[in-house]
Amino acid sequence: MEQPVLADRDQFPTEDVIYSHLGKAKALWVLLFECIHHDYPDLTEQWRYYQDAKSWLLKVSRKSKTIFWLSISDGSFRTTFYFPDKAERAILKSPIADELKKQYRRGKRLGRIRGLTILYRNKRDVEYAKQLIEIKSGIR
Repeated sequence: MEQPVLADRDQFPTEDVIYSHLGKAKALWVLLFECIHHDYPDLTEQWRYYQDAKSWLLKVSRKSKTIFWLSISDGSFRTTFYFPDKAERAILKSPIADELKKQYRRGKRLGRIRGLTILYRNKRDVEYAKQLIEIKSGIR
């Protein structure tokens, strides 16, 4: 597993700090957050340092519901969505990549939920994230 780059508890992940780690992935970061701010203005973002992860993580939420977690590594970033079993049908019918569907089906269960992680490599990954935000938002 990649080493977290935001490991200094005393260095809050400002935009400059984040961009210094993202490299070429900065364009995908900007695109993702432009989409979120435009299409989902009610989502909130909160950076926190987590001792167990020994890293800063971004939690994106709608009210008390966590939509996804985001972490940064050198040259990339990833989001992890946690879905209950009742979301399986929507995930499998969605237009996300087959590899993401397979990841969800084979994912380790944490109680009644499974995680699905997107590593951002191209614009398609941002589209997949938008689909997963829609699915997560629709779960009651």
